[in-house]
Amino acid sequence: MEKVALQVEGMDCANCALTIRNYLQKQGMDDVRVNYVSGDVAFVATTPIDINNISKGIEKLGYSVQKPGTSKITTNNFWQWSNKTRIYVSALFTLPLMLHMIPGVHIHWLMNPWVQLAFTLPVFAIGMATFFKSAWNSAVSGVPNMNVLIVLGSTAALVYSLYGAIIGEAEQYMFFETTATIITLVLIGNALEDASIAATQKQLNALAVNEELMANMIAYDGNYQENLFQVPAKDLKVGDLILVKTGETVPADCKVLWGDVTINESIITGESEPLPKKMNDVLVGGSIVVDGSFKAYVTAVGDAAVLSQIKKMVQDAQSEKPPVQQLADKISAIFVPTVVAIALITVFASYFLADISFGAALLRGIAVLVIACPCAMGLATPAAVAVGLGRAARTGILFRNAKSLELFKNIRQVVFDKTGTLTTGNFSLERVWLNPDATIDEATFQQYAFSLEKYSNHPIAKCVAAAFKSKTDVRWQKVEEVKGVGMFATDAAGNQWAATNYKYVTALTTDASFNVYITKNNTLIGAIAVIDEIRPEAKEVIAQLHQQGIKTVLLSGDILYKAQQVGNVLGIQTIIAEQKPEDKLATIARLNAEIPTAMVGDGINDAPALAKATVGVSVSNASQLTMQHAGVVLVHKGLALLPTALGLGKYTYRTIQTNLFWALGYNVVAIPVAAFGLLNPMIGALVMGLSDVVLAINSLWLRVRKVI
Repeated sequence: MEKVALQVEGMDCANCALTIRNYLQKQGMDDVRVNYVSGDVAFVATTPIDINNISKGIEKLGYSVQKPGTSKITTNNFWQWSNKTRIYVSALFTLPLMLHMIPGVHIHWLMNPWVQLAFTLPVFAIGMATFFKSAWNSAVSGVPNMNVLIVLGSTAALVYSLYGAIIGEAEQYMFFETTATIITLVLIGNALEDASIAATQKQLNALAVNEELMANMIAYDGNYQENLFQVPAKDLKVGDLILVKTGETVPADCKVLWGDVTINESIITGESEPLPKKMNDVLVGGSIVVDGSFKAYVTAVGDAAVLSQIKKMVQDAQSEKPPVQQLADKISAIFVPTVVAIALITVFASYFLADISFGAALLRGIAVLVIACPCAMGLATPAAVAVGLGRAARTGILFRNAKSLELFKNIRQVVFDKTGTLTTGNFSLERVWLNPDATIDEATFQQYAFSLEKYSNHPIAKCVAAAFKSKTDVRWQKVEEVKGVGMFATDAAGNQWAATNYKYVTALTTDASFNVYITKNNTLIGAIAVIDEIRPEAKEVIAQLHQQGIKTVLLSGDILYKAQQVGNVLGIQTIIAEQKPEDKLATIARLNAEIPTAMVGDGINDAPALAKATVGVSVSNASQLTMQHAGVVLVHKGLALLPTALGLGKYTYRTIQTNLFWALGYNVVAIPVAAFGLLNPMIGALVMGLSDVVLAINSLWLRVRKVI
């Protein structure tokens, strides 16, 4: 299987995306994702393919493909003029044709049909160069797009006018200005739409690091003398040593080896407040050094870098369609044929039943063609999702798929893991208890505790191992970790040792106030208590959720006593403790069956429960993104961004609803208005272009509106 990503230009509506998707599926591609807002096309090839043939196939449909690793080619070829150039040239020839519409202005020679044809033909040529190929290929592929309507409308007006000029009755057939005006106004509308869509992508594009960035690479000669030389940041490799100075941009993800600095991480956090960094801290490429210099080694480059992962995650989410878009897609797929049918019915019904001239009837049909806007329904969801995901990414919230963004609207209950989620996960030793009946001193006890816990990645185990670190650790014959229980080992003499939670030793003691219990041959040797700091933002977050009517639950593998300590301080409504991973999974399934539930955890040990919840939310830092299994990742600030994530999900869905209501309502109202002759085709062309701009503006409002 091969995952392929392409950048396709020329898509301007949902039908364009459907055309490309259908083509790729016919070629045997799986998991095809087409985002016409960003131009991203991704699919999975299950058999070896020739990417050049696939690209040529897409280009035959009327689109251009930018192949991976190539730069965008600019050309002065007439057929590849920019929208701006086409607008200028079209307007130059169209404006004289419209002069007679100004009261009191009458230029006799401009009323000559052949002069009007001469002014119209350059605009028509530009229109056909812009729209015809896409219209023809989309029609042949079975998914006609918006360009079909533009080509039919403008061509009908031109042919009708030319027929009148040829038979010598031009005054009754003079619609040359209609052809030119439709094309010019649609070009203007497309340019406005492109600008609006570019604005929706602005926050996502801000995550890209400048590829021309230079890095100070450190190398050593035969005398171990340090030498500096500059290389492009894109040429850095994992393990390279670099020096970064005040005012410079961190060229790649790296780990500090030397130096204390302050870093502006606004590219990932959205905030410009500088943060102190020291040895062993991990920095994200694209951050800016505010003060100080440091040496570091590169930890990730290219697609493995944090910003690349974030950008890809957001792009993947944009390419997915939330359930609310499915109806709009079904409508879009049959929209153009339906509009063409309505236009034909309008022409013949107006001419034969309304007792008006064929020219007036044709104008009504043309108005129907150019007022209809299938791309409005296609743009409704992608525009809102693009803005919502872009704002979330810049804030430090990553939605792994568009479905999670929509599902947040239903969440009425949030379940929290304790360790590393409601607490910082930074444990410190509180007290140690030794069983007076056990013949072991404290030093030996610490040696065995360290030797057991050093094999575990659990935060409590790491705390114990760090506190009791010893060079003379025990060499075990066998050692294993049982998730949700603890560590088990066998020494050289065959003794069975264990470091477990209270649930495992309930037959040996009634004191549940410790975190770790050490046993030898099922005899309690001693116990260790640690303190975990509660996240400073946790209490405020819980209070905000309660204000929104959202229930809170603490679901922990820790003993009930410890869980209640944290839960009561924070005011959590329901506390469920002493849960193994499989117990958590069953509990989440039960809670989720009652009401839509979000699960918040560390994204590693809680992966099954996160996946089972309506929406899984992971609290993590950016360097752990590859380890996440949740639908939503809070990259920084701990829990502080959870209410914002919930709010963005809710308001993004509301924006989608508003957009779809406008798109459907616009077409339901506009098409009949045009069919009854109440709308001039030229006004229709302008309104059609502006309809997309309305949706884009409504979506852009999501960038700044208050969501909590």
